[in-house]
Amino acid sequence: MLKIWGFAASSNVQKVMWCADEMGLPWERVDIIGPKLKEPTYLALNPNGLVPTIDDDGFMLWESNTILRYLASKHGKLAPTNVAARADVERWMDWQLSSLVFCMAPLFRGWARTPPEQRDLAALAAHHKNAIPLWTLFDRHLAGRAFVGGADFTIGDIPPAVWIHRWYIMPIERPDLPNLRAWYERLLARPAYKKHVALPLA
Repeated sequence: MLKIWGFAASSNVQKVMWCADEMGLPWERVDIIGPKLKEPTYLALNPNGLVPTIDDDGFMLWESNTILRYLASKHGKLAPTNVAARADVERWMDWQLSSLVFCMAPLFRGWARTPPEQRDLAALAAHHKNAIPLWTLFDRHLAGRAFVGGADFTIGDIPPAVWIHRWYIMPIERPDLPNLRAWYERLLARPAYKKHVALPLA
């Protein structure tokens, strides 16, 4: 059985749990957070001391987007078989890591996990401003598409999708991006997304 180390509120752990459920894979989660991540036992599994880490019948792997690619390749699910089509969806997985996370992660931490009296409102405003052109770019990509790669849901949807829920539940102003909103509504219709990602602001 697939074993997933990590805490359920982590966006990166949510990617893997959601993906596994979409694929119908049996799995179990080992809850680990805080100082336990730096203990020698866990560092032997993941020297970065981060989550998630998976154990797939003795094969240890970390880095959430790499895990998604691995599961898709192993099980032949949630990824196009055509090389160009697969690269087309996977580019958005890398975009999430190279661009989106740098404004969305601190924006979410500021609103959801920082006491009001400790919030740096100027920094939050800057992150919010930086996020808008990224979501606008993604909205343009989604024009005429149900999902990132077209008609079908793939692993390419998962990394940006963990952040779109946070975007819509934070107490912030948002531009009217109809393609983005429609994509989010389609995600909310997926039981595994509602279970692992579409959670209250916390």
